[in-house]
Amino acid sequence: MGVIQHKPFYLLSAKDCGNMEVWDVDTQMPMPFPMAHMPMSMLMLHGNGFLAMIAEEGLDRGREGVVAPNMFMADLGTSVGDSQYLNLDVMLTADLWLMPKAGYPELFQIGENREDGLPFIDAQHPHSSPLMGLTLSDTIALDNGDKSNLRLFTAPRGESTDGPIPFMHRPTGVMNPDAPLGHHVGQDSGHVSSTVLGESLKLGGLHLEASAFHGLEPQPSQVDLPLGTPDSYAFRLVGEFSSNFMAMASYAYVNNPEPGVAFSDRYSASLYLRAPLSKNLTFNDSLVYGGITHLDNADYLSSVLEEAALLSPKTAIFLRLEVLQRTPNELNLPTLPNPDTGRWLTAITLGYSHQVASWDGWELRAGASVTNDQTPAEYADTYAGNPLTYKFFFQLGGMQMYNL
Repeated sequence: MGVIQHKPFYLLSAKDCGNMEVWDVDTQMPMPFPMAHMPMSMLMLHGNGFLAMIAEEGLDRGREGVVAPNMFMADLGTSVGDSQYLNLDVMLTADLWLMPKAGYPELFQIGENREDGLPFIDAQHPHSSPLMGLTLSDTIALDNGDKSNLRLFTAPRGESTDGPIPFMHRPTGVMNPDAPLGHHVGQDSGHVSSTVLGESLKLGGLHLEASAFHGLEPQPSQVDLPLGTPDSYAFRLVGEFSSNFMAMASYAYVNNPEPGVAFSDRYSASLYLRAPLSKNLTFNDSLVYGGITHLDNADYLSSVLEEAALLSPKTAIFLRLEVLQRTPNELNLPTLPNPDTGRWLTAITLGYSHQVASWDGWELRAGASVTNDQTPAEYADTYAGNPLTYKFFFQLGGMQMYNL
């Protein structure tokens, strides 16, 4: 087994792809690309996990807790003939057993139901455990020069072709243990979908993607792998204008995403910038818009996210600015007028992370962050004005690829 060494995964870009690799926009990592008369079999391992200590202000809404959000990926693949590469991607997490029953404390976060049937409020739900994703794909080379290809995939649980780069894969978000507040507001909730059939056609720097999937969202409190008839669809257009600039836009129609909700439309648009400042220092920026209909009885809700990160092999400074709508009913404040009408709120996070140890493509980091929630006047009494959240964390992560 031969080891292929890479620099830290959060510093990778399309320029780091070798002759037999192509840049994967979803994972933000190089993936094998079939070449004539060059058979290959490869294994990629990638993981990212946190141990975070959290203290929130916010009167009765604020909590303290110790949580450990995490994910681990294994990609095993082999070339078939001169132009195909078959790949099995497994994505695992132990979120269900490493988070409190009430969820990861995060003020103004909502989405999904707890084991007791009550909704997660001011908390991030665990992701489907232990299996967050299981995808079988076939990459068919069309042009070796610009690495144009057609990727066909099927996933009992995987990603629909809508939304931005999932938050756990974005270079701007990889150091932040928190899921964005806009996660369910038209952004990247489709990264855990059921019974997905899809394609991604790459023609130079242009990607045309489409998928069909089962709309009912997986229940994060259940250990299962339910399958359903594909009754929903999604389209995404991706433009790689250079190795340092990319744009995405998507739409998804989701049938019966939750009991009592007939359908929902998800919209997203996003921009990604990478600016090398020196050999070991890179500035990354992500700008994301998400919109959704019929979420929690609201006609339409919007979210905007701006993420920036200054990254080096040893240190990282990250910023997240979110402006989004939350309804009183989503936050269990039904006595307010117009309880299904969204009110705008703002969340600002500033964080720092430092590498304390590294070995064979893996590293241990320590970091801290502070979040300030700018609360609408109607929510101020419940959340004690503009509460702060303090966080100290350790992060274990890395990536390694092997020739088999």
